[in-house]
Amino acid sequence: MQPYFFPYIGYFQLMASCDVFVIHDDVQFIKRGWIHRNRIWLNGSAQWLTRPVVAAPHEAPINGRFYDSAASIVPGLVRRLEGAYRSASHFKEGMAIVEEVLADENLNVAAFNLRLLSVVARHLDIGSRIECSSRLQKNDALRAQDRVVDICRTVGASSYINPIGGVALYDAPAFDRFGIELRFLNPEPSPYAQEGDDFVPSLSIIDMLMFTGVAGARARLGQYRLLRPDEAPAASSNI
Repeated sequence: MQPYFFPYIGYFQLMASCDVFVIHDDVQFIKRGWIHRNRIWLNGSAQWLTRPVVAAPHEAPINGRFYDSAASIVPGLVRRLEGAYRSASHFKEGMAIVEEVLADENLNVAAFNLRLLSVVARHLDIGSRIECSSRLQKNDALRAQDRVVDICRTVGASSYINPIGGVALYDAPAFDRFGIELRFLNPEPSPYAQEGDDFVPSLSIIDMLMFTGVAGARARLGQYRLLRPDEAPAASSNI
């Protein structure tokens, strides 16, 4: 998976389901994707929490990108979160984790996000080993599915789990050829009480931490189904 910015619970379910979780840090940075922003609850709707990234050549990979160093940005993120969640039942607990993450002064997008994911995983008691794809002895000429299969072989995987949203991207026989079982993770976390009339699902893990606390997020880590390719829907709206 690419190193996302405060991703939703499904990302951490995927991490928890694996022995080895590979951070794809040497692929192209996707503008207006999930690498430098995510959605939070604000005034009863999903709104963006974004950390600006310095402009760079289009082909620059994630680990070649840097967050804007303007001194006002991190305090601005904190104020936005305080405004959104100050009255949430687990605000102090959730905010302490966010502030632990934002205290990191490393502006490299991949390095910062790797630490972000590691910090949240530690609080959620996820013990999976995290590897960066840039450090693996793989064939960098390969792309798409072939690249993923090569990474699986490099780390000695017997199975590969992908989010349900990627069903159309992968072909089971390509994995079977190397003795790798392909599965898709379908998140099914139980709803929780937000402060709006309607529950807004699939928001940043920040939202879940603020409203359910660490214990509530841990309780939802196992709320998913692992599906075979023939069980998975042809398309999915999940993140």
